[in-house]
Amino acid sequence: MAPSAMTRWTTSLSEAQPVPYWLEDPGRPHPEPALTGAETCDLLVVGGGYSGLWTALIAKERDPQRDVVLLEGREAGWAASGRNGGFCAASLTHGLANGVARWPDEIHKLQELGARNLDEIEKAVARHSLDCDFERTGEIDVATETYQAFELRDWYEETVRRGLAEDTEFLDGEAVREQLDSPTFVAGLYDRRGVALVHPAKLAWGLKRACLRLGVRVYERTPALTLKPYGAGMAVRTPYGRVRARRVALGTNIFPNLVRRVRSYTVPVYDYALMTEPLSPDRLASIGWSKRQGLGDSANQFHYFRLSADNRILWGGYDAIYSYGGRVRAEYDDRPETYAKLAEHFFGCFPQLEGVRFTHAWGGAIDTCSRFSAFFGTAYRERVAYAAGYTGLGVGATRFGAEVMLDLLAGERTERTELEMVRKKPLPFPPEPFAWTGIALTKWSLARADAHDGRRNLWLKTMDRLGLGFDS
Repeated sequence: MAPSAMTRWTTSLSEAQPVPYWLEDPGRPHPEPALTGAETCDLLVVGGGYSGLWTALIAKERDPQRDVVLLEGREAGWAASGRNGGFCAASLTHGLANGVARWPDEIHKLQELGARNLDEIEKAVARHSLDCDFERTGEIDVATETYQAFELRDWYEETVRRGLAEDTEFLDGEAVREQLDSPTFVAGLYDRRGVALVHPAKLAWGLKRACLRLGVRVYERTPALTLKPYGAGMAVRTPYGRVRARRVALGTNIFPNLVRRVRSYTVPVYDYALMTEPLSPDRLASIGWSKRQGLGDSANQFHYFRLSADNRILWGGYDAIYSYGGRVRAEYDDRPETYAKLAEHFFGCFPQLEGVRFTHAWGGAIDTCSRFSAFFGTAYRERVAYAAGYTGLGVGATRFGAEVMLDLLAGERTERTELEMVRKKPLPFPPEPFAWTGIALTKWSLARADAHDGRRNLWLKTMDRLGLGFDS
């Protein structure tokens, strides 16, 4: 990066606060008190992100008499659930292509369940009056290179043949630029119904309030330290107390799972995002973003971007940073070199917006697994259930995961629990130094493929055959 270019791009970051924009909302609720003493309950939910909040809420909706306790180590929604891009997708499989590759025989059922799940989220937003800026805008996957346009068209034609193209439209260069005007766009695939946008932190806070209204006892600033059998149930120790429960649902995702054998299935990947100042009407008109769709580009190292309710642009993705040993540390949340790179890419996509400044820049860890989409399981003779591995697409899929965990804890055979996706797990990640070496080689290979018309080298082809991957 030339010094003059660096100054030009980084000037836009000079006043950016290194905190998630969403979490600075003045409506942020006060945390509930920590647990002190002993509790007993029918169902204990560990984790106050989307996984845990949906599990607690649906448990009470299924059985209002069920006694439910939720423990959160810090504050509800403070981590990935409150700082993500706010894309709430119907896909349960981290995109249709990943689902077709891994579960071709189930893909129609997975698509149906995903669409139903997104509809149920929309209904819950209305039923519980969740003030979370929910917009059913759809999403456009854009091509910024000619080879990507051919790949998008080929993929669209394949989905038509498979009967999976409902509410989806292929857009040529002119058509996609009518939706959003960037000189870099050469084609697009428009999913009109399968994605909604939300204010992610407000969604988490609204779910917490809904849980409290239904009688869930929520304890924040209460990390769960240990999990052990206790009689016919389980016992969880916390810093100032303990909980004894008949059943336990674990929604801790990137944080160390209380079932130790689950930990090797996920690794933490750091993702970063920028948020602009609100765009003036003239600025917004210059890019023609009138339908407010979410967007993502088609490279292996991809960007995602969207408008907020007050017409800021969130611009994130591209870098996916894994630290040796899978460490999760607060200092990794801030990465100026990635912010500079994202700013450069932003103005390359939208040269009309030169002079716009970024007000917030942040990052954080997400949990990824080798198949890119969630996995599920039980432990301690089915007294404990867990879901993890959403790989950055959990805003919507965590609700489905909550239903799976509740089905598993009830011992019920349902259309969800019969899925191969639910019954089988991904391959675990190897120990260090092999995990770091494999991930570094995969990242290098993905960047190389982006620079060479998408051509995948022998390493990536081998990973594809083994069903392994690392999502950038």
